[in-house]
Amino acid sequence: RFIACPQLARTVWRCLQRGAGPGPQPLLLEFAPGPGILTRTLLDAGFRVVALESNSDFLTDLQSLENSLDGQLKVIQGDFFRMDPLTKGALKPPAVSSDKLFETMGVAAVPWRADVPLKIFGIVPQQLERNRLWRLLFAMYECSSIYRYGRVELNLFISEKEYTVLTAKPGESKIYQALSVLAQLGYEIELLHKEPWSSFETNLKNGGLAIPKTVQAPNDHLCLVRLTPQQNLFTGGLKPSNASTFIFMVKQSFAKPKSRLTDRLNSWSLDNSDTLLKALEIPKNAAMRNLYPEDYKRLFEALQNSDMFAETLFHDEVLASTRIMN
Repeated sequence: RFIACPQLARTVWRCLQRGAGPGPQPLLLEFAPGPGILTRTLLDAGFRVVALESNSDFLTDLQSLENSLDGQLKVIQGDFFRMDPLTKGALKPPAVSSDKLFETMGVAAVPWRADVPLKIFGIVPQQLERNRLWRLLFAMYECSSIYRYGRVELNLFISEKEYTVLTAKPGESKIYQALSVLAQLGYEIELLHKEPWSSFETNLKNGGLAIPKTVQAPNDHLCLVRLTPQQNLFTGGLKPSNASTFIFMVKQSFAKPKSRLTDRLNSWSLDNSDTLLKALEIPKNAAMRNLYPEDYKRLFEALQNSDMFAETLFHDEVLASTRIMN
């Protein structure tokens, strides 16, 4: 857990207000607020905040702050990254149900193309950071969990390393990955602020900054990134019902990123690959790592219309990875 220093609080407040239109703003869900340094600044700025905290050490002070206010703050025990686990029976804290959480917050589901119904803010834990980003991406593409309620906006502090991967371009060896393609297709990605690691304190016993080491990308900051789901994501042949197949098509494509697209199509038992690529205006010798995110979506939509392509090719991989992510 990283706790922001007080000087950062007003910077975060200004960033969250950036791009906000006139009129009432959506409710803000803050996860893992800790001692509430940022929470107090957000409240002073007029935000209505729901604080989702799993650590009992911080709950008492947060609940005391809640009781001192007139409904502006709601404190709920729970872990944002243990939302909707695939378990049977009633959930026990810190696991939390998105349905119960949204009901408590009074947030109703809206159509996908409607305005943002809820803003979420928090610092993504560095442990298993990539896995957490993947799980959010899965939920967004499948319109499950928090995304059953519409295009929920995420405002997350993530490592500079992961931000670099999310925004990488074709040809950027090693950092352009399946995550890059799917994030850029699914989200409008906006960098709101970069803050040095020294502005954050850690509650580790040795008191040191647990900065993840990396050699492939810079990692000198935590980046406050706004991820807003694209309104036009589900146009053409991509739908929440087949989004898992699309995700695994992209992931399998990057299993050997240097391989040629024609070889990959042949491995999927597609006999008319040359005709397909000509129609899509994609060079036959194109490598998987050189395709733009939009190329992957166009390719998937074309494959959906091909009699030679069967989604069952990915069935076992889809089921296995969905279980792992949850």
